[in-house]
Amino acid sequence: MFDVAIIGAGVTGAAIARELSKYQLNIVIIEKDNDVANGTTKANSAIVHAGYDATQGTLKAKLNVRGNEMYDKICKELHVPFKRIGSLVLAFNEEEMKVVQELYKRGIVNGVPDMEIVNKQKVLSLEPNINEDVVGALYAKTGGIVGPWELAIALVENAVDNGVEIHLNSPVTDIEKIQEGYLITAVDKKIHTKLVINCAGLYGDEINNMVNSPAFEILPNRGEYNLFDKGVGNTVNTVVFRCPSEAGKGAVVLPTVHGNLLIGPTAEYVEDKESVNTTWKGLTFLQEHTQSILKKMGFGNVITSFSGLRAKTKNQDFIIEESKESLGFINVAAIDSPGLTAAPAIAEYVVDIVKNRLGTVQENPSFNPNRRPNIHFAELSQEEKAELVHKDKRYGRVICRCEHITEGEIVDVIHRKAGARTLDGVKRRARPGSGRCQGGFCAPRVMEIIARELAVDITEVVKDGKGSYILTGKTK
Repeated sequence: MFDVAIIGAGVTGAAIARELSKYQLNIVIIEKDNDVANGTTKANSAIVHAGYDATQGTLKAKLNVRGNEMYDKICKELHVPFKRIGSLVLAFNEEEMKVVQELYKRGIVNGVPDMEIVNKQKVLSLEPNINEDVVGALYAKTGGIVGPWELAIALVENAVDNGVEIHLNSPVTDIEKIQEGYLITAVDKKIHTKLVINCAGLYGDEINNMVNSPAFEILPNRGEYNLFDKGVGNTVNTVVFRCPSEAGKGAVVLPTVHGNLLIGPTAEYVEDKESVNTTWKGLTFLQEHTQSILKKMGFGNVITSFSGLRAKTKNQDFIIEESKESLGFINVAAIDSPGLTAAPAIAEYVVDIVKNRLGTVQENPSFNPNRRPNIHFAELSQEEKAELVHKDKRYGRVICRCEHITEGEIVDVIHRKAGARTLDGVKRRARPGSGRCQGGFCAPRVMEIIARELAVDITEVVKDGKGSYILTGKTK
């Protein structure tokens, strides 16, 4: 029997698993997809929010600020790309400056450090490409950017290194209360556990309803994005927001940790929890919104467009609590923005609930917080490259020309704990296919490497989710 079963391997479930692995507990992660970070985590803004936006007294306000301050340490331990570049909320008239003032006051109440209201001259010195009619802005120096799926993958790797078990391709179909806890049915698996932590994202309400009366409804909210080539990655230096309105915060313009430019998201409620298509309306909105912020921005440098879904509820706050109907069943639901920022703090919060339910929990004396770093061949010195190729010739074979990714790097991420099994799984871990050609050159070779390393037929290698096949057989 497990002590804790975590349903869902997005960044929240991953953070909780890693935090729980600091204790002598028998833990399992149950994930419906064929990889971790395959839902909201893989398609979001990658922003580490400062914390001025959340309403005072909410879980979002409390856990955003705490999560933000945890990022330096956790990303250093896990070797995850993170940059504290600051954020700006721009105002283009005096009415919007009043909103900026309110955000500043709210940030003070929430405990956000290093904020200031800056004038037009300061804004343009920080961001020369902003439209000249800007009036001022809220400047929050603790804002940052991170690799969201890299973080989730690293958290799971480290958790597994510290004894956590993970089951992929295991959608939960039933949860039964039993005398000693819960019996979870996941396809053909029967998993006994004392506690259940529901981190199922968009399906959090459905998982809850397997055990409890309906307590909340997840409302899928779709956000569309444009990702630009690295040639325009320096268009902005900070995370740039337009002043929020009744319609929401609007799209954000920001650099990514890998040097691209990202613009998005839109915000649209949809009925289908799998509706991740992009739309003409959404992409047109992004273009118009961007042109209201920047002096000049051409969209000919977009290398891909994508969308993701966020799990919202009517009350707009996180749901993190033990069910009153079912002791030991803990809902961690409606983790929309700033969920990525808050994830490490959510993990702390949930661990306290677990400790309260299980009683005395001993620390894991062998817990290792550090994860073996990925090798980024292109970033090495010539001497380091020569030494590595001498040890392993696969690092001398460039597979992805756009991102300069070698065969050695791809093989490494396949054979790690909770390693890559799909084309996009390799892409998220080592970045082949992330450049200008979006895999047009390297994808067939990456598929060959996956098939070879996993000893499967190349037709079994899928792009991402189950059923996303690429090849069906030979034509000649």
